[in-house]
Amino acid sequence: MELNEIKERMASGKLYFCDDPTLMREQLAALDLLYDFNATRPTEMEKRTELLKRMFAEIGENCYIEPPLHANWAGKHVHFGKNIYANFGLTLVDDGDIFVGDSTMFGPNVIVDTGTHPISPKLREKVAQYNLPVRIGKNVWIGGGSVILPGVTIGDNTVIGAGSVVTRDIPANVVAYGSPCRVARPITEEDDRVYDKTRKVDIG
Repeated sequence: MELNEIKERMASGKLYFCDDPTLMREQLAALDLLYDFNATRPTEMEKRTELLKRMFAEIGENCYIEPPLHANWAGKHVHFGKNIYANFGLTLVDDGDIFVGDSTMFGPNVIVDTGTHPISPKLREKVAQYNLPVRIGKNVWIGGGSVILPGVTIGDNTVIGAGSVVTRDIPANVVAYGSPCRVARPITEEDDRVYDKTRKVDIG
């Protein structure tokens, strides 16, 4: 199978074999950049920014990712808006596209996964894979240790509680958590006045 055909299948949810030698060479070149990013010193912020621009499909202004970052393709299929913060240990299984809106925050050790495999043992033995895109809206907060599975969409402003396993779409403007992740309640105007259950907001 030609490389262009494999890439088309990667982007369209079709099965492909992820051990193609040409594909793997391209992936390794991307991972060299990721290695360089993770080896930067805390004071080398400009170098980190330049590397992220080379690594990611798109990355907006004022994005900050704490090393170590783990990514199958070093961000080659990741589309970040602006003002995004990712704490330590973000894992992006970016064999397929990952879209993240402005001002979203990732807690430590979050996994965003687009790559998956068929149930058939015969196909898995041949390293067959397919990818489903993940879409995360603007101003989303994803708590530490959460896992977002292939094909999931999370709406704007939503909070995903720590340790959640997000197996299906979550709408905008809600608090959701659990395994599997489920909506617990809407976000309301009361959340602008009170935080941590009973504490009053005293800054503006």
